[in-house]
Amino acid sequence: MSIFDHLYNQDRFLEAKDDYNSAKTIIIGVPMDFTVSFRPGTRFGPKKIREASYGLENYSVYADDSLENKMFFDAGDVDIPFGNVEKSLEIIGDVARDFLDDGKIPIFLGGEHLISYPIIKKVVEKYPDLVIVHFDAHADLRDSYLGEKLSHATVLRRISEHVKDKHIYHFGIRSGVKEEFLYAKQHTHMFPIEVKTPFIKTLKDLKNRPLYITLDIDVVDPAFAPGTGTPEPGGCSSQEILEVVSHFKELNIVGFDLVEVSPANDLSERTSLLAAKILRELLIGLG
Repeated sequence: MSIFDHLYNQDRFLEAKDDYNSAKTIIIGVPMDFTVSFRPGTRFGPKKIREASYGLENYSVYADDSLENKMFFDAGDVDIPFGNVEKSLEIIGDVARDFLDDGKIPIFLGGEHLISYPIIKKVVEKYPDLVIVHFDAHADLRDSYLGEKLSHATVLRRISEHVKDKHIYHFGIRSGVKEEFLYAKQHTHMFPIEVKTPFIKTLKDLKNRPLYITLDIDVVDPAFAPGTGTPEPGGCSSQEILEVVSHFKELNIVGFDLVEVSPANDLSERTSLLAAKILRELLIGLG
């Protein structure tokens, strides 16, 4: 079976190259929002982020560098069966495994946050000491949500069952039930509400470790990023999250996802544009 059997073509992200074999990083979209609990629409996130990228320059003022000389490939979107959660997660995991086997750094665009679960299960097989860096408004540490174990509200709890204890770092969390915070106190590193300050302080502990970063766009305040399924007031600014992303180049990132962009909930398209800008800075930093 070819690595591209579960993918179909979409418009490419800004400056994506044609040569898969020479690419260091691979962009993959996952148009899935089957377990969204409030406002659906994140299945359209990958396409809109790609479209928004053409509103950006390929040059970054933040990094004083350009996408022009960065080798990355846009593989299109994962082709998943609509409404079938378990089969979709299986396919997403297979796609992640294939790119990891090829020595690539996978960058997934969601889609709902549950897509992180099958991806990280495959990444941790390759990197047993994997550390998860989680930017989000919500803890996502419920053991179940409305009776479901597999949900965007349980994704970090499921992930915690596959990585070592205290190998998850949460930043920006400002919503959740008490049990989630009690679980975090015992098993993860939780930095509620703030994003930039605790992340900068934690950088020295994260360096030289294999990292998977999962960034839910709702970590940003809905004033700056209203296009998401479960907006939560009180988040960081778009400038702050871009400052945080500027430090990613100092870290050993082996995988990344950006999730929960819901274009239908933002007619201004500023959420998709911010997501595209975050991705541009990440790609430049990865080299």
